[in-house]
Amino acid sequence: MEIRCRLIDGVTILDLEGKIRIGAETQALRSQIQALSSVGVRSLLLNLTKISEIDSCGIGELVVAYTSMTKRGGVVKLLGLNPRVHSLMSMTKLLTLFEVFNDEKAAVESFG
Repeated sequence: MEIRCRLIDGVTILDLEGKIRIGAETQALRSQIQALSSVGVRSLLLNLTKISEIDSCGIGELVVAYTSMTKRGGVVKLLGLNPRVHSLMSMTKLLTLFEVFNDEKAAVESFG
């Protein structure tokens, strides 16, 4: 999985590409989010537009991201869920936890 980080209007966006599965992918995501959180990032948008696959460990990492950011007063939102990822998030009831957007501009603006 590739992770690119960018900043727009005070919102940190992680562009994720590839697969979020048990192993190196989930570790890389966790490390990146912990690093951002530790330097004071409080508005995080995870762009999943180019994620082709996510397993239960990947879903777990999204929950870890949410929990760790929330404990530090931050917010995590999701962008661009493909139908398969959306279905998994719906089945696991995680769509009630995260705000999900299809449009990047609207997502960034939602952070206020």
